[in-house]
Amino acid sequence: MSGSDTAPFLSQADDTDDGPVPGTPGLPGSLGNSKSEDPEVPDREGLQRITGLSPGRSALIVAVLCYINLLNYMDRFTVAGVLPDIEQFFEIGDSSSGLIQTVFISSYMVLAPVFGYLGDRYNRKYLMCGGIAFWSLVTLGSSFIPRERFWLLLLTRGLVGVGEASYSTIAPTLIADLFVADQRSRMLSVFYFAIPVGSGLGYIAGSKVKDVAGDWHWALRVTPGLGVVAVLLLFLVVREPPRGAVERHSDSPPLNPTSWWADLRALARNPSFILSSLGFTAVAFVTGSLALWAPAFLLRSRVVLGETPPCLPGDSCSSSDSLIFGLITCLTGVLGVGLGVEISRRLRRSNPRADPLVCAAGLLGSAPFLFLSLACARGSIVATYIFIFIGETLLSMNWAIVADILLYVVIPTRRSTAEAFQIVLSHLLGDAGSPYLIGLISDRLRRSWPPSFLSEFRALQFSLMLCAFVGALGGAAFLGTAIFIEGDRRRAQLHVQAGLLHEAGLTDDRIVVPQRGRSTRVPVSSVLI
Repeated sequence: MSGSDTAPFLSQADDTDDGPVPGTPGLPGSLGNSKSEDPEVPDREGLQRITGLSPGRSALIVAVLCYINLLNYMDRFTVAGVLPDIEQFFEIGDSSSGLIQTVFISSYMVLAPVFGYLGDRYNRKYLMCGGIAFWSLVTLGSSFIPRERFWLLLLTRGLVGVGEASYSTIAPTLIADLFVADQRSRMLSVFYFAIPVGSGLGYIAGSKVKDVAGDWHWALRVTPGLGVVAVLLLFLVVREPPRGAVERHSDSPPLNPTSWWADLRALARNPSFILSSLGFTAVAFVTGSLALWAPAFLLRSRVVLGETPPCLPGDSCSSSDSLIFGLITCLTGVLGVGLGVEISRRLRRSNPRADPLVCAAGLLGSAPFLFLSLACARGSIVATYIFIFIGETLLSMNWAIVADILLYVVIPTRRSTAEAFQIVLSHLLGDAGSPYLIGLISDRLRRSWPPSFLSEFRALQFSLMLCAFVGALGGAAFLGTAIFIEGDRRRAQLHVQAGLLHEAGLTDDRIVVPQRGRSTRVPVSSVLI
């Protein structure tokens, strides 16, 4: 190697406490070469040495986290499975029904940054245990509310957000600290299978338990018991792995967290994180709307077609559509998540932008099928189910990939914060308001038409068509993510493996290198190219 000191090269600055650099002993690979391969992935023995956990124990931890994620989404959509009965019991309209989900999501959204901050700094296992125990108690209490206290149901659904916020912001970061590369992608795909499968089980459990017990209140008493099991499993099985150690390929102490304000500034200047979060917001808007309103819409469609009697006050509403929609959600979730991860994994070999491109294709592809499912509902319920099946499959392709994008473009010590603010953004502009917005539009349309079952169907049909438009906007956001994904991923790798990204220099995107015998700052791009 030439002795010239004019060309920038990666090394530690004289006045920093950063670790070794890529290309030095103990750190495979070199991020200074744009054509270099990703760092070598540790084998099973290497992962066990770094995390202190055997491969079997790590897999068992993921299984426990998947069970709890399944339970979270099962509880969330049990209410949707018995929504017509809740409307009859409390004598409320569509806008009030949508408010049930909106209050829950709003609470969840507000509390997510709190648990994101705590999750980056304190024991994640105990935070999750406390949150899930509280959520289970509140869910059980919500099943005993009398019909004249609808506001109390809204309050308890808001408090349920405490438990979900404590879990959803933290659990993916545990998986990120147990696995790397393709192993991480596979484990995340398993973890996110629980979202559509749990959602579908919520519809199924809600409708079937109501039918067996003859009372919809019993549908809300299933998940609290399973929540007690979840807390015990968390306490006995899960262990806290060191943050970021598997990515540094070292069993050295975890990276030190930066200030919360520094975390926010860094995330705000990360275009891949911002744009992928906007794309995920569109996913949340569409899934939130469909999750609450699809069974009710399908029931109204059958009433208009004359296939089922209308749901009159004092009667038990038909739950067949909740059951069928739940089965479709389970199946399309498994197919969509698995399909998205596999397509992305294969395309990554030839295209480093594969992840956001697959997400974009899923959203853009789902939009026309969701529109067709709504347009065909008055003519054929079978065609409606077919188009819902295709649209939900394409929509589900995003879940695991979006989570993986966040984990590799954000450094380990601010991942819980990033998860929290992705939750805030996606719910604030997504499913926090979409169920209420759809219900509000539906009520306004109904008031302008003569009262009839057809008017109820048409109002909800037209309001749900907004989902197709929002889905197309989300696809555009993922296309924007593809522009920045390579540079943001390299920047995160540089920080994790070499510790060279000087936090104070985030505003000008520079790192410290020795040049002409002294330390100086140069743009990251000059080192990565």
